[in-house]
Amino acid sequence: QVQLVESGGGLVQAGGSLRLSCAASGRTFSDYVMGWFRQAPGKEREFVAGISWGGSNTYYLDSVKGRFTISRDNSKNMVYLQMNSLKPEDTAVYYCAGDHRSYRVETTRLKYDCWGQGTQVTVSS
Repeated sequence: QVQLVESGGGLVQAGGSLRLSCAASGRTFSDYVMGWFRQAPGKEREFVAGISWGGSNTYYLDSVKGRFTISRDNSKNMVYLQMNSLKPEDTAVYYCAGDHRSYRVETTRLKYDCWGQGTQVTVSS
């Protein structure tokens, strides 16, 4: 499995931007479909964005479309989540996740077999 470490979270005002990064080490990173999930207090962990092996296919939660962009750099073993026009409802712990068994982006958390420790994103109104 790959080991995943997120960074880039923090406190931002509504309308602001943050860029989350996820560094991968271990198995071949390019074999993994990568995703970002988030979990707010008292809520289920939900899929936010996903990207295919080579980066040509992406998929987003409806509520973040047009505001968030997922990307990856396989030469650096990195995946990113650029978050713009942030809203208070985006407040959550954000997790990077990897799926080495699927051939396409999956939105179900059970499909992902490795996870980072999470990074807190707080958006103030």
